[in-house]
Amino acid sequence: MSVPEKFNLDHHPARTAVFIMPPQVHLLDISGPAHVFYEATDYGAPLKLRFVSVYSDVSVETSSSGLAFAKLEDFNEISLQRDDVIFIPGLDSKFLTDRKFYKEIAPFLKWLTMQHEQGARICSVCTGAFLLAESGLLDGHQITTHWKYQKLLKDQYPKIEALANRLFVQNNQLYSSAGVASGIDLSLYLLEEMYGTRFSAAIAREIVIYLRRGKEDPQLSVFLQYRNHMEDRIHIVQEWLAQHLDKKFTADSLAGIIHTSGRNLTRLFKDTTGITIGQYVEKIRVAHAIHLLHDKQKVESVARACGLQSTNQLRTLLKKHAGVLPSEILS
Repeated sequence: MSVPEKFNLDHHPARTAVFIMPPQVHLLDISGPAHVFYEATDYGAPLKLRFVSVYSDVSVETSSSGLAFAKLEDFNEISLQRDDVIFIPGLDSKFLTDRKFYKEIAPFLKWLTMQHEQGARICSVCTGAFLLAESGLLDGHQITTHWKYQKLLKDQYPKIEALANRLFVQNNQLYSSAGVASGIDLSLYLLEEMYGTRFSAAIAREIVIYLRRGKEDPQLSVFLQYRNHMEDRIHIVQEWLAQHLDKKFTADSLAGIIHTSGRNLTRLFKDTTGITIGQYVEKIRVAHAIHLLHDKQKVESVARACGLQSTNQLRTLLKKHAGVLPSEILS
């Protein structure tokens, strides 16, 4: 097994990442982000990982899957600085409306507020959004959570704008993610903010996952751009387009894939992604052409693979995007 690439991050200040363990924590919600940050330390990030319960006098918690976590620290003994990180994972749904539970963890919520005042980044994963909302920190702000609990969150916390179909939402130092895999996306996004795109990409490769998308962050691949949504019908169309660039298609034929009309698909695609189907196809054609040309494939075959009728069409398309292309592609 190869040794991980080491980054020289000595010029970065030491940071702390605190992972909260509520009762019956959702295992992937906590293990995903924790593993991403562990790999970051292995690649040279000056990070210290700490694990705490929402109760000051509890050192052992059991996940909803039955796996127990021991040697948890007292959160009162931790004082964070600006840009340190706190992750609040999801927990069993029975706690979400339990006022007794919220009363019991009031000291933790107060501690959470204090850490935010000191500049810590606070991140919720899945139903961890309910604990973040209960703290009052998100009043007047936007948040997201697992799709099954969107309505409950809106009803329970009317001062918060709960957003649907979002992988994660950022409000300055407050972050929320939809759940499970999106917690990993959020973790990679945070590492990119802290240590840059190249570092975050290295961690993504290490854990064998794409460095995926944020709201407006730079992307590794156009095939992952415009995918920061949870509209399954549009994901299906985007996947089909990525795999069938050499095929002819119309809005109506694409709409047939998801059993809707061409007019509705055109509207839904633009509303969901922010660009038209034609603009999206053009972008992925450019990306695919660059990949094939780098592989030394003939221009004629590249044009066909991209669904273009001639090499002149390909050259016109590439010149249109000259500002974003490597110089050797146009030479």
